[in-house]
Amino acid sequence: MKAIIAGTTMPVLELTLDAGERIIAEGGDVSWLTPGFDIQTSTAFGSGGRGGFMSGLKRMVGGGQLFLTQYTAQAPGSFVAFAAQLPGTIRELAIDPQDQFMVQSGAYMASTPDVEVSVGLQKKLGAGIFGGAGVVFQKLAGNGTAWVQLAGEIVEYDLQAGQSLLIHPGHLALYRAEMPLEFASIKGIKNKFFGDSLFLAQLHGPGHVWLQSMTPAKLAAAIEPYLPEKSSSDNN
Repeated sequence: MKAIIAGTTMPVLELTLDAGERIIAEGGDVSWLTPGFDIQTSTAFGSGGRGGFMSGLKRMVGGGQLFLTQYTAQAPGSFVAFAAQLPGTIRELAIDPQDQFMVQSGAYMASTPDVEVSVGLQKKLGAGIFGGAGVVFQKLAGNGTAWVQLAGEIVEYDLQAGQSLLIHPGHLALYRAEMPLEFASIKGIKNKFFGDSLFLAQLHGPGHVWLQSMTPAKLAAAIEPYLPEKSSSDNN
């Protein structure tokens, strides 16, 4: 299998497979592909070989899809491509029992068959945060390779034992699964949802963290003034 990440602001992940090789992804995310793939959809895909309906249900709770799609190449040189949904970057992650990751909901793009995609963390932060959905992270475990899309520019930190970082939850894109994560209310910063305190994620080392400069919520707020207003006839 050969992976190419092409483009800059809105990158594309192109995966070229040999005959018999497989890739797992959320079905609606495919952008283009060569003819001849054997395509199947099941709740068992994305479970690292250990799942069925319950694995799909856990994945859906984590912000993913109940059903994932498996693309199996029938001829060498077959390729399938997935385009990023937001301006940013695509990262490749090597997954094994020592290297497991937590990724913000919606960032998962594709993976090899033995990678398990499940809910890793779900935290309610109040009705005003993320539309009331709270913070949701998916866990990438098992063995294989996964690709994730991160929004905006990416800043990385290596936290040592005893170090921690306070992060706005929307900017926390990806971190190693063994790192403890808490949520803290920080006094002294005005916040329209929590009065005189700001709710932040506190991530503890040791481990590596990827922070994204763009959040979907901020992007939506930036373009909202330019969207056409709905007229009464639109509701009929």
